[in-house]
Amino acid sequence: MHPRLVIHQLGVLFLGLAGAMGVVAALDAAGLLGVGPGEREAVPALLAGVMSAALLGGGLWVATRGAERAAFNRKDALLLVACLWLLGAALAATPYYAWSLLGGPPPPGPVAGTPFAADKAAPHAFTSFAGCYFEAMSGLSTTGATVLGAAPNDIESLPRGLLLWRALTHWLGGLGIVVLFVAVIPVAGMGGKKLFELEAPSPTNTAVRARVEETARVLWMLYAGLTLAQVGALRLAGMPWFDAVCHSLSVLATGGLSTRNASLGAYYNQPAIDAITIVFMLLAALNFGLYYRLLHGRFRAVWTDPELRVFLGVLGVATLVIAFWIWGDPVMLTTGVVVPQESFGGALRDSLFQVVAIQTGTGFSTVDYEQWPFGPKAVLVALMFFGGMAGSTTGGLKVVRLMILFKILRAELERKFRPRVVQPIRIGGNVIAPEIVRSVPIYIVMLLLVLVVASVGIKLLEPADSLTYGSAMSAAISTLMNVGPGVAAVGATDNYGFFGAPSLLVLSLLMALGRLELFAILVLFSPRFWRER
Repeated sequence: MHPRLVIHQLGVLFLGLAGAMGVVAALDAAGLLGVGPGEREAVPALLAGVMSAALLGGGLWVATRGAERAAFNRKDALLLVACLWLLGAALAATPYYAWSLLGGPPPPGPVAGTPFAADKAAPHAFTSFAGCYFEAMSGLSTTGATVLGAAPNDIESLPRGLLLWRALTHWLGGLGIVVLFVAVIPVAGMGGKKLFELEAPSPTNTAVRARVEETARVLWMLYAGLTLAQVGALRLAGMPWFDAVCHSLSVLATGGLSTRNASLGAYYNQPAIDAITIVFMLLAALNFGLYYRLLHGRFRAVWTDPELRVFLGVLGVATLVIAFWIWGDPVMLTTGVVVPQESFGGALRDSLFQVVAIQTGTGFSTVDYEQWPFGPKAVLVALMFFGGMAGSTTGGLKVVRLMILFKILRAELERKFRPRVVQPIRIGGNVIAPEIVRSVPIYIVMLLLVLVVASVGIKLLEPADSLTYGSAMSAAISTLMNVGPGVAAVGATDNYGFFGAPSLLVLSLLMALGRLELFAILVLFSPRFWRER
């Protein structure tokens, strides 16, 4: 392990984070974002974040600039990526916390549903650093869970500078700050490939170019191009410029943080916005290597991709099942308005939007699906585990893992009556490497174990009888799968602001585990990892 080299590169990345915050602060100071509530405190709050990240990053860089330019080994890569996410979220949270200290939040309001509510004040969620850390981790991990959403913590009470920073953390975390680092600052001979593989994890080889630096550049060009295309499309559909930019940054990262309390339900009366969002959520959930094939005219290779077909098939079946189930029932929007739903087309629209949003891990909502029957909600929870394709910005297990697991189970079943037949696991005619086949069931078992332990832990951390095991499990699934909203107490119109600080930190860790696919962080708890050999 080369700790000085890891610290040196970590300093460079923190300086990059400071630069991103600086851009937002400059735009806000120039008045280009418009004026929102508490905007006067937003610029100094962002500058506080810039100074924190710059001082820490610059200090680490200067202290280790004589570090030996050795090649990263796997331990170095694991340590760098884990530290970047866990410490980077703390730096990204600084503007939120500084804003609360500068007096930006609205005055505390009464706690609804409590005796003598008028005498009891509910502080803003950002007055707790745990709440700020949760919000920042949610952004960088592209989860989209939030501690905001209900007075006095409503999203629309945030200044525009902080709303843009929330959206930008999504965008930076989408393909990964480390991938951006590899693309912009090539580290020839310093293990760039190892960083790329850990930051953009996939159970299969998704490289689109031989050189990792070129791969990262191509991916980010595609990523930025799709983002700009969605901004233009949403603006043409009638969404204001600021909302169009923030929602596009969120959608391409399959994040879900919105500028509106009602999420995209605020634009329910503009069906074109729904359609555009669905299209770009799907585009973001595809393996970005497919776009490289399209650019080179390999259309047949894209259409015949087995993971793509399964992904679209699952989406189609789930959409039709839910649409038939809710057809004819009144629907409650995330704005709280109840509208009749008499046509199958309307049910299909609501079903398609929520299925795509949940399976891709984007987590936007237009309707309060908590009002749906048990069956549709169960389908949505199942889709949280599926996720999108490998090599995309989505969370979840990834469709290809479930395909491999199914083939493993089928092979084991066949081995019971044909014990001498040994068949390799194939996806689309390609033989899957034995180490990948072995890792898939291990990963799934480990994920389920983490879910159980985290759910019980969250239940025990909260006051007695204040949280059901179902809500605790839903919160754990939604954060570990990087989805954001769940069911029960953390449903489409709810938020995570009622959790105590210890629970918020546990949920933040789950988001990081889900983003980095468990092992990049879990290995840090192994004593053998820290041994020299």
